[in-house]
Amino acid sequence: MTGNRVVVYKGAGKVAVESIDYPKLELPEDVSSGLKLKKKAPHAAILKLVTTNICGSDQHMVRGRTTAPIGQSLGHEITGEVIETGDDVLFVNKGDICSVPFNIACGRCRMCNEGKTGICLNVNPARAGAAYGYVDMGGWIGGQAEYVMIPYADFNLLRFPDRDQALEKILDLTMLSDIFPTGYHGAYTAGVTTGSTVYVAGAGPVGLAAAHAAQVLGASVVIVGDMNADRLKQAQSFGCETIDLSTDASIEDQIEQIVGEPEVDAAVDAVGFEARGHGSGAGEAPATVLNDIMSISRAGASLGIPGLYVTGDPGAVDDNAKVGQLGVRLGLGWAKSHSFTTGQCPVKKYNRQLMNLILNDKAQIAKAVNATKISLDDAPQGYADFDKGAAKKYVIDPHGMVA
Repeated sequence: MTGNRVVVYKGAGKVAVESIDYPKLELPEDVSSGLKLKKKAPHAAILKLVTTNICGSDQHMVRGRTTAPIGQSLGHEITGEVIETGDDVLFVNKGDICSVPFNIACGRCRMCNEGKTGICLNVNPARAGAAYGYVDMGGWIGGQAEYVMIPYADFNLLRFPDRDQALEKILDLTMLSDIFPTGYHGAYTAGVTTGSTVYVAGAGPVGLAAAHAAQVLGASVVIVGDMNADRLKQAQSFGCETIDLSTDASIEDQIEQIVGEPEVDAAVDAVGFEARGHGSGAGEAPATVLNDIMSISRAGASLGIPGLYVTGDPGAVDDNAKVGQLGVRLGLGWAKSHSFTTGQCPVKKYNRQLMNLILNDKAQIAKAVNATKISLDDAPQGYADFDKGAAKKYVIDPHGMVA
């Protein structure tokens, strides 16, 4: 092997597919030098990408709303076939098809031992936690590519038990790398259980995944709020109630019309820091969703916040928001005894169980998020369409392996 093609950020609103070196069983220079680790990685594996997805988190970078440098490789939602392993890899083999958690984790540090793989201490010198192809996340090459290197492979890879079954269900299984566990994490940490009424803010792929996860967890009513009519129709397609936040009707009134009271048992923020206010023509107001979910959640509720919030946003509406300081009504949440769960989803906490749901036809996540296959060369157009609000989850098929 002599090369590798990967999707690269080229400036605000622009991505391209470029050729880079074929991956080696080595740690990125940022990680090895910054953490004083050996560069050689006999614990790693190289995967041939079967599928890799475009994520809303990638879109934040491509919009120029992070500090990502031009040339940043992209892609953290990875499913692939093992084609090479280091000498210390014992439990995955060539030919295995595996899901890769977007969190890179060593499996050896205190955080990993506590199950907090989203904040591993040994994969990023800048902060706890790392991810493939993401700004400030350790310099790991992205997975919107033909090939990718996965460190600590025995710990990070989730092997599918049957290759033929995996390929048959690949559009569902590809969601295990991020959005299905992330949506599930949002619903689970919001306390969704049998009979719950649930509000999910945002009908993008993570919001739709959270809504489907709430159904799996036994919610009696799942309400999805958004301003995009096509995305609201997608939420309705698998049994969700919806509210249109582009109207001037209050969110409380719209919820009351559905469940008979202006509050819900649990709420999920699947929007993050690029939130907008309510009503026609509303501008960006990054604390909107956080304040909404406190307003419409009952006293004592839990709030799941898988939506991304950043510490550096050069395109923010004010100086406070540029450093992630938002006008959150914390006093309201305190008065209502709310609890909050934020941060990266620890994918390994959920991915095996969710895999079993998919393999046994108990979850239809591809249908819920409208999984749509594209080629690697079509990735730039996929980003453009996703940025326009397409009600689709774009799944890149670099090698034509998806039926």
